[in-house]
Amino acid sequence: MLKIWGRASSVNVQKVLWAADELGLTYRRIDAGGKFGGLDTPAYRALNPNGLVPSIEDADGTVVWESNAILRYLAARYGSGRLWPEDPVRRAEADRWMDWALTVIGEPMRILFWGFVRDPVHADGNAMAQAEDRLGEYWARFDAWLAGRGAFVAGDALSMGDIPVGCQMQRWSAFPIARPRLPALEAWHRRLQERPGYRKWVMVEME
Repeated sequence: MLKIWGRASSVNVQKVLWAADELGLTYRRIDAGGKFGGLDTPAYRALNPNGLVPSIEDADGTVVWESNAILRYLAARYGSGRLWPEDPVRRAEADRWMDWALTVIGEPMRILFWGFVRDPVHADGNAMAQAEDRLGEYWARFDAWLAGRGAFVAGDALSMGDIPVGCQMQRWSAFPIARPRLPALEAWHRRLQERPGYRKWVMVEME
C-alpha cells in the first residue's frame, strides 16, 4: 500500500492527498511534521534527508519526496492520459504551471500565510501589502491563460498542473485581502470545488 507522510494541514501534503484521491489510490497517511514532529528521527531522515513533508513510499518500496516530484511520479505511474497528459505539449503546459506555483506565487503566498495564519503577531505589514499587490498581478496572468482555453490548466481535463495552483488558489481566496475580479480564474476555482478530493483535503481551515 502507498504510504504518505505529512500532516493534512500542509499545503504540500494536500497536493499529494488530492492527487491520490483523483487517481483512486489506496493509501495510508502517517502524521508527521508540525505538532506531530518526527521529521528529525533517523528513520525519517533515511526516508527524506531534508526532513520535510511530504514523503511517500509506494507499495514496491519506491520512495519519493518533494511535493511536485511526487505529483509527477503518481501521475505518470497511475494516471497516464488523466493527470499525466500524454501529449507532450499539454504535459509541458501542466509542468509549467506546477513550477509557477512554486517559483512565482510561492513566496508572496508564504508571506501572507505567515502574516495572517502562522505568526500574525510578528507580521510585516509592508511586506504583506507588497505581497498582496504582487499576487493580484500574478493571478491575473493565470486568469489570462485560462480564458478561452478550456476548463483546466492543460485543456478540458484536470491534470497534475491544476493541483499545486489549485491548492494555492484556495488559500488565496481565504485571505482577508482585496482581490481583483478574475472571471476565468473564479470559474476554474468553482470547477475544482466540485471535485471530492479537493473538498476533502484542500477546502479546509488553515492552521
